[in-house]
Amino acid sequence: MRIVRIVRAPWFRFSPGIRGVGGRWLNRELYGAGPRPLRGAVVSTPVRYHSTPESPPLAIRSAPVAELLTFENLVAFLTLAALEVVLGVDNVIVIAIVTGRLPEAQQARARLIGLSLAMIMRIGLLLTISWIMRLQHPLFTLDAVGLAHAVSGKDLILICGGLFLLVKATKEIHATVEGTHLGANAGRAPTFSAAILQIVLLDLVFSLDSVITAVGMAREIAVMVAAVVVAVVVMMVFAGRISRFVSRHPTVKLLALAFLIMIGVLLVAEGVGQHFDRRHIYFAMAFSLGVELLNMRARRNAQRHAAAVAGTELGE
Repeated sequence: MRIVRIVRAPWFRFSPGIRGVGGRWLNRELYGAGPRPLRGAVVSTPVRYHSTPESPPLAIRSAPVAELLTFENLVAFLTLAALEVVLGVDNVIVIAIVTGRLPEAQQARARLIGLSLAMIMRIGLLLTISWIMRLQHPLFTLDAVGLAHAVSGKDLILICGGLFLLVKATKEIHATVEGTHLGANAGRAPTFSAAILQIVLLDLVFSLDSVITAVGMAREIAVMVAAVVVAVVVMMVFAGRISRFVSRHPTVKLLALAFLIMIGVLLVAEGVGQHFDRRHIYFAMAFSLGVELLNMRARRNAQRHAAAVAGTELGE
């Protein structure tokens, strides 16, 4: 037997065929599941390792239940669940806009299917985290257009998703402002299957962002999956209310469509390497919504005052 002290060093990957104390295998890939290497592990074969600069110092673990019930994991779960809900607001707004053109009897089912697919897609991406990380490897550069940015697979998905949102939101704004959805083009509302297809495509874009955020905040796969499930359940509870609220108030719908244009521009910008602090975007959205809520209250109070004056005049 040979005593080997295994130290934590960046970009080291263990070779296959190494068994540690208690029968634990140490041949986990850097992106794979499994406990972190034990210090002072006893191995039955020589340890061979090699440096892999392309591998970041990130280890995603899958631990027993007893090891998950720690204060650190609880804080990570609560923080990640809250952040996933915030990131999911974009997804809920998109689903509300897409399903708003469907017959009222189909809207609830479309929202449920859309959010369920979003949850399944997020969990599936979490379980294939090594594929997600490989999407960040550069494919080509944008030096020809004056941008010092190497475009990856993730960037291409963000760019395509952002362009789709820009086109979708612009067409919806035109239809709402010009009233074309009330006239001869009313029969061109999307079918149920077309609406679900649009939701699935946009779920993919938002799921990538959500999963990469989860990987950056937690180390345990179980914690990530639990946070995603809780966040999607919360979105399911409030998706119907948000959709009905948007449908009842045309100005709020226009504001939501403007949000989609902002999100589309943000996705395209991130795809070409121009990163923005999302807190500024969310603050702008919250501020705009707050102003619109004040306008709605002012209009409602004005209507009540006008009704009261009219009632007084009739009484006289």
